[in-house]
Amino acid sequence: MKNLFLFVILACLTGTLFAQVDTVDIYSQALKKSLKAAVVKPQGYEHRESAYPTVYLLHGGAGKFSDWHLKTTEDNLLINLSNQYGIIIVTPSVGPLSYYWDSPNQDSVRYETYMIQELIPFIDQKYKTLKMREGRAIAGLSMGGHGALMLSAKHPELFTAAGSMSGVMNIDVGLWKVEESYANSVNQRLEASIGTFNREAPFSPFTVVGLVDRMKENGIFLLIDCGVDDFLINTNRQIHQLLLENGTPHEYTERPGAHTWEYWTEALPFHMLFIHQVFKKNGIY
Repeated sequence: MKNLFLFVILACLTGTLFAQVDTVDIYSQALKKSLKAAVVKPQGYEHRESAYPTVYLLHGGAGKFSDWHLKTTEDNLLINLSNQYGIIIVTPSVGPLSYYWDSPNQDSVRYETYMIQELIPFIDQKYKTLKMREGRAIAGLSMGGHGALMLSAKHPELFTAAGSMSGVMNIDVGLWKVEESYANSVNQRLEASIGTFNREAPFSPFTVVGLVDRMKENGIFLLIDCGVDDFLINTNRQIHQLLLENGTPHEYTERPGAHTWEYWTEALPFHMLFIHQVFKKNGIY
C-alpha cells in the first residue's frame, strides 16, 4: 500500500525513480499494530531474475521511515546509492526513543522482535533478496546506530556488516554533551523502558558498549563514525577504545561535523561503499 505522503513528495520525480521506491505496511503481531517501511529497489529490478543484497537503514530517536528519503541534503541519495551498488535499501519505522530493543517493562516496545522476526522475513518474502547473512547488512544514525550495532551483535546469523553514524554507543547520558534537563528527561525514559542499568563495566547488554565481546566473537565487519562536534562523540570514542582493547577489528573515523543531516548525508556513501566491499568479499558480486 503506497503511503500518500511519500507519494506527494516523490510524484515530482520521474516515473522511473518513483517506481523504485515502495512504501509498505507491515502488521506486527509483537506490537499489535502496523508499521511502515520504505523499500528502494535498484533500477532494472523488475526485469532481473537474480536476487539482490539488502541494507537495512535505521532512523534516529524522534524519526521515522521516511527520514532518509526526505531529510538528506542530497536529492535522491538512497535511489542513487541503490542504483550504484545494486542493493535493496529498507528504511523501517520504530517508536521514539525505543532503541530497537525489547523492553522488559513495556509491551509497546518490542522492536527487536519486530525487526528480527517480522520485518526481515516480510522483506525476504516480498522482494528478491539474498536470504543469507552474506548478503544482508544494517546501518543507522544516532539511535539507529545503536540499533544497527546492537541487532547485529545479538544476531550475527543475519548480518555480515554493521555501521553507525553519530550513534548512541552508550545510553549513559552522563557521557552526552547535553543540557542537564534534557539528560534527565532521556534518563527517565530509559529507566522506564529497561529499569536501572549499570553505567560502569561490566556494562548493561542494553547498551552497545556492553556488547563488545559479542562483536569480537561474531566477526561482523564494523564501521563507526562520528563528527567531532557531535554531542555523542564521547560514547563513540569509548566504544572505539573498548574494541581496540579487546582486539575487535573495526573501522573508526572522526570527521568535522555535528549531529546534523549534512553530516549524515556525507557519511552514508562511505557506509554504502564499506558494505559493498564486504559484499564483494563474500562473493555476492
